[in-house]
Amino acid sequence: MTRSKKWAWLVAMIAALALVVAGCGGDDDSSSGDATDTTAAIPTTAEAGTFQMGIEPWLGYGLWRVAEDKDLFAANGVDAKITNFNTDDEINAALASKKLDGANIATHTAMRLAAAGLPITIVLLLDQSTTADAILAPSSVATVADLKGKKIAYEEGTTSDILLRYALSENGLTIDDVTKVPTPASDAGVAALAKRVDVAVTYEPYLTTALQKDSTWKLLFTAGENPGLISDVFVVRNEVLEERPGQVLALIKSWQSAYDEYQKDPTAAQAIIETSVGAKPGDLKTAFDGVKFYNLAENATEIVPGGTYFDTTLADVKTFATEAGLIEGDIDAQGLVNPAFVQAANK
Repeated sequence: MTRSKKWAWLVAMIAALALVVAGCGGDDDSSSGDATDTTAAIPTTAEAGTFQMGIEPWLGYGLWRVAEDKDLFAANGVDAKITNFNTDDEINAALASKKLDGANIATHTAMRLAAAGLPITIVLLLDQSTTADAILAPSSVATVADLKGKKIAYEEGTTSDILLRYALSENGLTIDDVTKVPTPASDAGVAALAKRVDVAVTYEPYLTTALQKDSTWKLLFTAGENPGLISDVFVVRNEVLEERPGQVLALIKSWQSAYDEYQKDPTAAQAIIETSVGAKPGDLKTAFDGVKFYNLAENATEIVPGGTYFDTTLADVKTFATEAGLIEGDIDAQGLVNPAFVQAANK
């Protein structure tokens, strides 16, 4: 019922990705983030054809499902087909093989793909986890500094890994100051409550489940401490940005239309999203409380120089994702972002 956050990348996948990118010669898309100049004119009418969008069953992507259900794509003049994927590997492979024009992925996933050589650009900041990702601790652990020497259950190579490393760093510690206990996110809270470990790092709905079982436990540190650290973006292949910029603009306008629908009637919009991820309406209320959607006005200040996401969060994600082994090689994180489409949509 939540976004797949587990990394199951194999050497073969990276090799295949590199071969796909190497075989894309002939298109002027050999570098990330420079497909469309931010000052270039963007058509206000979408080009003909269907935009193929990839998505996973995570609440943060849910406004696209609202747009689909309410015919907001058509209202903004674009034909879009949403294809659901169950794992990161599947959606990333589809994007690399050009079966998708764009995809909704985590910020660190975008960096990882770009570092592997896939020419993509971030055009929209979709959501961030606020309290939906957190360090779960007993009352005896008062501060993050108290984690030193503790046994911590978390799933390595995931957003939990990034969050833990960031929290430790902010409090003068490193991952070497704790005892790592590799544990699937679904089991981390259980392990903590059973006292097999001292602390757990996980995400919704596992956080709520644990707190319901023992209310003496608490969220010691949440993703909201660094807005955007655990966040998702809409990325588009660079050649698509060049060939069909009008479609991308229409899609971004559709996101705003869906955001407006969500604000107008949250219960109805949440029901659409819950159904799309296989849940019953009302089941994920707590999970929604831990997720923030970004509208276009917020994007206009966040994904440009001077914005917290652009100036700080991208660097933090890069640092801690690299430490966690999620990014191999260097990547110009800020160079991945193109705010032109958001700016055009806001006019």
